[in-house]
Amino acid sequence: MERKAVGLMSGGLDSILAVSLVKRQGIEVTGLHLITPFSASPEKERSAMSSLAAELGIRPRVEETGVEYLAMLERPAHGYGKNVNPCIDCHVLMLRRAREVMEEEGASFVFTGEVLGERPMSQHRKALGIVEAESGLRGFLLRPLSALLLPVTRPEEEGVVERARLYGISGRSRKPQMRLAEELGITRYPGPAGGCLLTDPVYSRKVRDLMRHGELTLENAALLAAGRHFRLAGSAKLVVGRNQEENLFLEGRARPTDVVLSTFPVPGPVALLRGGDNGCVELSARICAAHSDARRDAEVPVTWRRSGAGAGGGVTTETVGEGARPVEEETGAVKRTVRVAPLEPEELERYRI
Repeated sequence: MERKAVGLMSGGLDSILAVSLVKRQGIEVTGLHLITPFSASPEKERSAMSSLAAELGIRPRVEETGVEYLAMLERPAHGYGKNVNPCIDCHVLMLRRAREVMEEEGASFVFTGEVLGERPMSQHRKALGIVEAESGLRGFLLRPLSALLLPVTRPEEEGVVERARLYGISGRSRKPQMRLAEELGITRYPGPAGGCLLTDPVYSRKVRDLMRHGELTLENAALLAAGRHFRLAGSAKLVVGRNQEENLFLEGRARPTDVVLSTFPVPGPVALLRGGDNGCVELSARICAAHSDARRDAEVPVTWRRSGAGAGGGVTTETVGEGARPVEEETGAVKRTVRVAPLEPEELERYRI
């Protein structure tokens, strides 16, 4: 067997340790990292993983997994965890890709930083066996941190990997990994993170909302990275920025048919309205105004425009509800300003996802 391996890397301590254990046996490693559609910043993630690979002395391979991930998420064969996390099916999908990369690069095996018993849904013995079988890696999937507690793999049998130099770590405590990092001279590694976003209850509600309305697309999944989310009616969805960075993000993500709203010159958010009809603009304006710095009893100017409208685009011929009072209209231009009363807090909660 070739002394080459593909390591599935998350960037956390476990995967760093797994890479180090395999590398110190003289095996050439390619670090595969898959960016999901729910990444807050694919560009930053790609850069961070490339930098980590350089530090570890391995070759990076960073890829995005898109529509196939969303299809898996909507119908996971092994179900969800506590929220909308399809842990077993997610691991299967990623390891199937790792197997393909292994074959493309002529590597001997795939390895991960999984630890037996560390995660209750996806890292118990039965789950580890399911993932190995369904990914097509039976016998070719090494878990260096827990290998001594698991069946011998083909690379161990054939002498590519020396089993005695692997470990038998199990359980949820991080202390064994920290001791091992010290032994291996690894001093820089990330602290425990919040984990997969799909395990977060608030984030999961937003994902379920998209699935319920048949809107789970790559474009809509990207919007989940920012803002406060509101479901107005049917297909109408409003996202309200929380800071300048999110305001710019939402403006950059607007489609030609989306409505972009802002409270300028009053300090406040940018909001993006996707779907629905013109009747949703007034409600969107009131929600946008409610998140501005204006007084609750004040009428707030809210400017709105169709993202893709050009000069003469006809936006000024559209109407909003009777409760909104037009105060500015630029003939042949792309924006209109209305004055609205901010939506009351209890009303806001009716629409918040």
